[in-house]
Amino acid sequence: MRHRVVGCVNAAALVTFGLFPPAPAAAQDAPRTAWGAPDLQGVWDFRTITPLERPEALGDQAFLTAEEAANLEREVVDRNVELADRAARRTSVTESVDRGEEGAPGFYNNFWLDRGTRTIGTRRTSLVVDPPNGRLPEMSPAGRERTAARREYRREHPADSWLDRSAFDRCILGFNAGPPITPGGYNQNLQVFQTPGHVVLVTEMVHTVRVVPLDGRPALPGQVRQWSGDSRGRWEGDTLVIETSHFNDQRRWRGTTSGMTLVERLTRVDAGTLAYEYTVDDPETWTRPWTASIPMRLSDQPMYEYACHEGNYSMPGILGGHRADEAAAAGR
Repeated sequence: MRHRVVGCVNAAALVTFGLFPPAPAAAQDAPRTAWGAPDLQGVWDFRTITPLERPEALGDQAFLTAEEAANLEREVVDRNVELADRAARRTSVTESVDRGEEGAPGFYNNFWLDRGTRTIGTRRTSLVVDPPNGRLPEMSPAGRERTAARREYRREHPADSWLDRSAFDRCILGFNAGPPITPGGYNQNLQVFQTPGHVVLVTEMVHTVRVVPLDGRPALPGQVRQWSGDSRGRWEGDTLVIETSHFNDQRRWRGTTSGMTLVERLTRVDAGTLAYEYTVDDPETWTRPWTASIPMRLSDQPMYEYACHEGNYSMPGILGGHRADEAAAAGR
């Protein structure tokens, strides 16, 4: 079943493989623009059930067998059918609770999620390709200390104001919109536009827009920080390389700092495939850089409206709920 989430009620309860795999080579018949550059344009679907990190139970297994991948995909389809049938039997939240069922109310039910039903074509057990174990590196001492301090603060101050909520709760960023772009729960589509001097990346999640100049201009002054960073692009053969820095310190993508740097590589492998690879480097968070690789498929559907901020009714609910808790604790 193919469906797209077009709005957001932000529920905060809510090939050779060495150390660095070479970038995929563009096929001879891959499309090109009128000015001769590789044509990256289109709407690209990056849904996949392949996890970012290799499950620990798989140990050193870098790839699934064809049978294992087929079984995993069938399990996802069967689970979706089961959850849809269960949802159809729930005629109201009251009946659901009366029967002792969990999950109502709370997070989105499965109808709103669109994680995909397929593994990536290589059947790799993770999107992370470096480190070789398919998992994120260990956190640095500074990263562990910062993460622990942030968790403690969130426990003590979950919602003193909207500033205590994450950029995702506030609809400033989308958890899969990046940069970098990483598969998530829904709205997993990227649209690319090109001119000779610029490439524009638009994610369906929160409609994050990045205009990437290709003319070699210098980066922004060091004191200027942006939610999606400051991106500069260049062509290396048929691969578009985008380097991004100057991230806003409040962004905290996976706990990173404003010193995080990102290198993305996009290659049109064939008429229907865009290879997307990114490398994250933040010594204040991880002990070493790490790289993930995601094949994107050309979609025949347009981008849909995503009205997270306009419909973000959860924020006043979250803040109002905590004010009510504070009043109750004070005996008012």
